[in-house]
Amino acid sequence: MMGPGIITKQAGAGGARRMTTSPAALIAAFALALVAFKPMLPAGLIRLPEGMVVPFADWINAVFDFLRDDLGMTQLTRWVASGVEAALDVTANLLYGRNRWPHLGAIPWVVIALTVGMAGYVLRGWKLAALTGGTFVWIAVMGQWKWAMETLSVIVVATPISVALGLGLGILGWRHGWFEKLLNPVLNVAQSLPHFAYMIPVVVFVGVGPKSGAIVTIIFSVPPMIRMTMLGLRRVSPEIIESGLMSGANRLQLMTRVRLPAARTEILVGINQVIMQSLAMVVLASFIGMPGLGQKLLQLLQALKIGLSFEIGVTIVLLAIALDRLSKAWSLHQPDHPEPSAGWARRNRMFLWWIGLVIGGFLLAHVIPYFHVVERGQALSLASPIDAAVNALIDLVKPLTEWLRWFLITWLLIPLRNGMLWLPYSAVLLALAAIGWRIGGLRSAVICLAFFVPIALSGWWDRAMITIYTICTAVALALLVGVPLGIWAARNQGRATRMLLLCDTFQTFPSFIYLIPVIMLFGVNDVAVVAAVIVFATVPLVRYTVEGLQGVPPETVEAAQMSGATSRQILWSVRMPLALPTFMIGLNQSVMFALFMVIIAAFIGTQDLGQEMQRALSSTDVGKGLVLGFAVAFIGLMVDHLLMRWSATRKAMLSL
Repeated sequence: MMGPGIITKQAGAGGARRMTTSPAALIAAFALALVAFKPMLPAGLIRLPEGMVVPFADWINAVFDFLRDDLGMTQLTRWVASGVEAALDVTANLLYGRNRWPHLGAIPWVVIALTVGMAGYVLRGWKLAALTGGTFVWIAVMGQWKWAMETLSVIVVATPISVALGLGLGILGWRHGWFEKLLNPVLNVAQSLPHFAYMIPVVVFVGVGPKSGAIVTIIFSVPPMIRMTMLGLRRVSPEIIESGLMSGANRLQLMTRVRLPAARTEILVGINQVIMQSLAMVVLASFIGMPGLGQKLLQLLQALKIGLSFEIGVTIVLLAIALDRLSKAWSLHQPDHPEPSAGWARRNRMFLWWIGLVIGGFLLAHVIPYFHVVERGQALSLASPIDAAVNALIDLVKPLTEWLRWFLITWLLIPLRNGMLWLPYSAVLLALAAIGWRIGGLRSAVICLAFFVPIALSGWWDRAMITIYTICTAVALALLVGVPLGIWAARNQGRATRMLLLCDTFQTFPSFIYLIPVIMLFGVNDVAVVAAVIVFATVPLVRYTVEGLQGVPPETVEAAQMSGATSRQILWSVRMPLALPTFMIGLNQSVMFALFMVIIAAFIGTQDLGQEMQRALSSTDVGKGLVLGFAVAFIGLMVDHLLMRWSATRKAMLSL
């Protein structure tokens, strides 16, 4: 019998056996020895000596100073920003009446609501029309129109630019293998960097305000479009290309009229991701002076005005769901091709209906000013009853939340944090190398060290350990909630469908939203941060548990049933082992979600990398901000590598 990490070899004619310990076990034993004998270790093995800390931040600042002052890059970035600002002026004038060119004034809210509702009807039918149109009616009657349009004015500008950039870079990556090899590590890091890491360089080169919010939104939302473009172009079947060539298409025509239309679904999914990423970043860009719903929500949360925060939160959630459903419906919608003999009016029936609705909306707004803009005095508000309900709920659950807060802080969070900070950095590095070697051999061990050694050298080790303790605690608690919930949902097809729909909906919420209920229940402390991370990280765990269990081949389950296995045995001995590779994808996403949420929740008041990143943003310290951002990204990338490597090995073992 071979145990983990042990290789048994036959030795000599006498049949004596020699046990050889694997490198992973040796490294792990050495790490444990460092922990056990910590009191006798030299200080340099417990914490990196100050003299060995590498001034990464100073180097990055020197590079940025060179780019800004010596190369004059500020002029280029501000020229680009002026172009973006000109586009923002147009959308600001049309959406909420800012006094800019073309000086046409704000489009009445009823016209925009009818237009969005009509788009929903064309793409999916009355249900989507009611959702999308109703969302904009809610925004108007609740008196939040200007804030929402400030947010949308940036999304309307940022999304087309991000899509165009992502499409162009994706085509280049698909066409040139060397360019894709350059892109992939950049995209991996870019999609692992926390939101704040993008903001600091933009503030240095551009300043603050809507144009900065738009530029950081563009940068943040380009990566998924690049990936989906490359994926879509790879999936185009050779038969389609051959048909295009036989039709005499040249290289440009083959791309624009054959390849891109054939990759339409993936490209539209990329656009959906760009829109959702844009909304998430625009909400958070309130930290750099971006007006709109995010800025208002931030102000209300800081003032602990829960009722008004809830109203803004509902608006952001409805807007996210509406944009998500619209863009997904667009990706699935197949173009209509009327009979060639049909008249122009019949072929453009929906367009004529829309023109009629727009004209009717403008006339209605002209006759009744309420349908043009809802003044603050005319707006509805649910803040008072919400505050009353929240206060009653807090009074009701106060004994439980106070006990839970005391218990978690006293018996879980503080001991775990102190334990993580007590560990020698050398022991942690060796333990990570051992885990990497056990999962993926020498290469994975080197990758783990390559991600974590720079964190030690940066001088932010303790802050990184606090971040890791928060993530580990939250993800562990999320596992206790998400996995049983996913197993329960997967037992019934209807329940599973509803649960997946609920997960899809929750994943559209900007992360800021999850802070509202936890602040309401726990106040501003570490428990609120952990609670927000748990809620945010539970969603992918539930989703991939359901998908993994449902993806088990029915033939395998039938074979187990015919062998006389009980339902419990089938679940734990058949379904769960086969679903583990899929579940690991969910665990990977859960860790990434937790990382992002921890950084965002830092404004509540934590002592991790997120708090330092916010300080770097306040002081526009590019070097410090990027070093902290890369530290977060490296944590996520290391976890991603280990989980995906384990999942791939498991799939190979199961022949999946």
